Amino acid sequence: MKTTNVLVTGVGAIIGYGIIKSLRESKFDVHIIGMDIYEDAVGQHWCDKFIQAKYAVSPYYIQFLRSVIQKEKIDIVFFGTEQEIYRCVEAREELGEDYKKLVLNKAEILKLSQDKWLTREYLLENDMEDLAIPSVIMGSYTEIAAQFGYEFLLKPRSSYASKGIHNVDNEKDFNFYKAGMGDNFMAQKLIGDNEHEYTVGIFGLGDGSYSSYISLQRKLSQEGATAKAVSYDDDRLKQVVQRLCQAMKPVGPTNFQLRMDGSRYFLLEVNPRISSSTSIRMALGHNEAELSIAYFLNGEVLTPKVKKGKATRFIDEVVLLDE
Repeated sequence: MKTTNVLVTGVGAIIGYGIIKSLRESKFDVHIIGMDIYEDAVGQHWCDKFIQAKYAVSPYYIQFLRSVIQKEKIDIVFFGTEQEIYRCVEAREELGEDYKKLVLNKAEILKLSQDKWLTREYLLENDMEDLAIPSVIMGSYTEIAAQFGYEFLLKPRSSYASKGIHNVDNEKDFNFYKAGMGDNFMAQKLIGDNEHEYTVGIFGLGDGSYSSYISLQRKLSQEGATAKAVSYDDDRLKQVVQRLCQAMKPVGPTNFQLRMDGSRYFLLEVNPRISSSTSIRMALGHNEAELSIAYFLNGEVLTPKVKKGKATRFIDEVVLLDE
């Protein structure tokens, strides 16, 4: 079997080393180049080679990325950070032919996912108002409380891993957090509870269909990643995801986060990329790294058998002894 040269970025964090783990468990013979902005990134210990990266915001990032791709003869690139994904989408022309080596979803969906308000507007415009959480982007505490009740959520329109989300139940806290968010401010009605949150992974084929589907009921860690997960089957949830896919037509690894309130599912956000649950999904048969190499490199559509189970994450460490 031909060896596939793979570049994985952000190997110091959960998505990056989740991708590495999935690659090692795939059917492909891989040579992994790991990349991270920190020289002590833990994921480097599971790679065949490690390169310290430039920040995605650096004016030299794209030039640096291209040099790594060409020097290491990279066949396919997996991103472990959102910042690099959005930077590369903006620099598509500058990347030239190397852009085709990047595991990226459709630019339109990536743009939509950057702004939760735009995501809500998209649902309203595409006959999916029933999936949209009641939200506003202006108003005083009194005005919003009259719509959503005295307690509601404040969240940035653009954020990642549930960062910057606050429950507010008084005007003082509301004014404090709203001032900090500025134009990035959005208020949202509280729906459901932490016990009824779901993460669904699909591998999109670009025409509204998908080759693999996995749904998990989850609990989040304080860092915003999945801490515990259990397989979850519900035809109503699958129908919701099918509606979203038929409208958005995602390509490759795509993650939908939803919450149930009563008997209804509401969309929290769309992550059109590999998410922090990737290693859990891999263990249950939905290996996003393997699916991506097969599809993007070989034009092969895999239809894996997804198993049922449950997962709990825990803290571990890599210890290097002084010689």
